[in-house]
Amino acid sequence: MLQDSVVLLDYLLGMLAHNYELWLLLFPIMIAIELPLYLLVFTGIFRWSYSTKDVELTHFPFISVVITCYGEGETIRITIDTLVEQVYPGHIEILAVVDGAVQNQETYQAALEGVNRHAGHKNRHVRVLPKWQRGGRVSTLNAGLSAAKGDIIINVDGDTSFDNDMAFTMMKQFADHNVIASGGALRVRNHHKNILTKMQSLEYMLSMQAGKTGMAEWGVLNNISGAFGAFRKTQLKQVGGWDTHTAEDLDLTMRLKQYKRRYPNNKLAFAPHAIGHTDVPDTLKGLIMQRIRWDGDLLFLFLRKHNEGLSPALLGWSNFLFTLAYGIIQNVLLPILVVMFSVYMIIAYPFTFVLALMLLLYLTYLSLSLLIFIVYIGLVSERKSEDLSFLKWLLLYPIYQFFMRLITAFSMMNEIVRRGHEESSMAPWWVLKRGKKF
Repeated sequence: MLQDSVVLLDYLLGMLAHNYELWLLLFPIMIAIELPLYLLVFTGIFRWSYSTKDVELTHFPFISVVITCYGEGETIRITIDTLVEQVYPGHIEILAVVDGAVQNQETYQAALEGVNRHAGHKNRHVRVLPKWQRGGRVSTLNAGLSAAKGDIIINVDGDTSFDNDMAFTMMKQFADHNVIASGGALRVRNHHKNILTKMQSLEYMLSMQAGKTGMAEWGVLNNISGAFGAFRKTQLKQVGGWDTHTAEDLDLTMRLKQYKRRYPNNKLAFAPHAIGHTDVPDTLKGLIMQRIRWDGDLLFLFLRKHNEGLSPALLGWSNFLFTLAYGIIQNVLLPILVVMFSVYMIIAYPFTFVLALMLLLYLTYLSLSLLIFIVYIGLVSERKSEDLSFLKWLLLYPIYQFFMRLITAFSMMNEIVRRGHEESSMAPWWVLKRGKKF
């Protein structure tokens, strides 16, 4: 069996050797676009690992945690409880902002029970802010911002739980007075459910936790997650808080980068060991619908809403080039080219040749994924033994990545043709209708 596999592999690679014109066109694209990103992440992680020293906190800022609540129901209890239980000596104000409280009575009542359950807890104050008329995610966040008393604002989703040292770890970032915002690391809570959740768990580890660690170290953090991010309230208000439409987290990150351009000493950081836990879609339909929204928002933000803001003058050369290469070319244009190239190969070349090329690409991306997994386990992961159990699932990860590329390509076309971002569940239709068209 093994000998037959070796013979087949040798045959397929031999076909590539005699049809080099195609893969010589393909690999320069990968080398020019994708390998620099891997190198940036690798070097950034090593730099972070060997230059970061443990910070001893002497000042504990007043934290306001804004929880966006809509239809979480009883799940909101876990979120509140894990925030109250933080091993942080400073004051934490927990604001559960319930959007559409009239129709979301279960969530509203569960949040009120959290107030009663933690009444009198030292240095913890749980408040519920009902928004009786639903206004969407952005209005919920801004309502929390307007009511927050803390110096640091942490925005979290209502279905997210946290390690009990999250606040303490996050505040180490803000011990540097130049840090105006920091992302937190998200892990997949329901990774045991099926193969889809396991693939997403690997994605969160490698692309998000490891990737953002490396990017932040070089000052080109791509996004501060809307499910878990921290901000200095003064700067957050100066940039206008959250804005309408969708992808409010990427939009805010872009505006913070533009603000940072005027104050070069300011930093956008990432805290890889400030950990939140979230559930991801466990059905194929749920995953596809999520990525259609996420990926379509990229085109809307970069090429419509922020098209005039994509310039070195507003972002600085490093963030401009990074956004151009990895926000637009890699995430918007490259998936469409991958689909077109795949269709062309299937039509123009024999099946065995297409199979050989796909095998070569699979082995290339598997090798890169394995390298970043090893670096992640060795230098970033705070749960090494647990994360090592995902090693065997790496064999399927390049296939999952290719499938996500196909979904991204569809999302881009959906946004171009149908303005898909306006079909988001993040805000009711009347809010999006009143927003400015881009």
